[in-house]
Amino acid sequence: MKKVLAMLLVLAMAVSMIACTQKGGDASKAEEVTGMTKAEYDAAAVDSEVEVVTYVQAKQGWWENEGVGMATFYTQSEDGAYFLYNMPCSKEDYDKMTEGTKIKVKGFKAEWSGEVEIIDAKYEILDGSYVAKAFDATSLLGTDELIKHQNEKVSFTGLTVEAANDAGAAFLYNWDGSGSQGNDLYFNVSVNGQTYSFTVESYLCGADTDVYKAVEGLKVGDTIDCEGFLYWYEGANPHITAVTVK
Repeated sequence: MKKVLAMLLVLAMAVSMIACTQKGGDASKAEEVTGMTKAEYDAAAVDSEVEVVTYVQAKQGWWENEGVGMATFYTQSEDGAYFLYNMPCSKEDYDKMTEGTKIKVKGFKAEWSGEVEIIDAKYEILDGSYVAKAFDATSLLGTDELIKHQNEKVSFTGLTVEAANDAGAAFLYNWDGSGSQGNDLYFNVSVNGQTYSFTVESYLCGADTDVYKAVEGLKVGDTIDCEGFLYWYEGANPHITAVTVK
């Protein structure tokens, strides 16, 4: 009888150890972090709450509003891009969120002059990294397909610099030429006989950046390649981050 009890005790201990091991294995797995797919986000109504997992690709300058830190982020995951407008964040976290940083964002879908964005957002910094490759959108300029890549990192090649105003300037400080160095830069480019307006957003790429200086050095007739983010304002308004003169 004692032998039987001993065997039962050993068996019970073995089962208990297996259960503990299995439980420990499950607990050690990182919690799966998920959010909406880009298709689900696109289908969501404006003003509805949305939650996405995405990766920082670039950011505008950090600033304070009534003591609350804020910044605007260009982000992208493997299946699409998201523009995070004036997301509250500390300066410490802003500095942490470098190119490729993975974040989970919960906020509200909004639209302003055609630009779809996430506002009133809260975020969580996660482990992981992803840097998107620029999608060549040159052939989509002037087509209805272009908007499907809104907010993505994009490139445009073989563009010709056109006059930005009647005086023949290659670029303007502000859209109407009313600004000065340090303001946004606007310049026109053409491809296949059509002209488009591009912007160097000063909060994203200031006067001390290579792209800002490159645009200041453009001449009408130059052939250039560009890279940036497909922002939208009453139509395509790419925020350019790199310019190469051919």
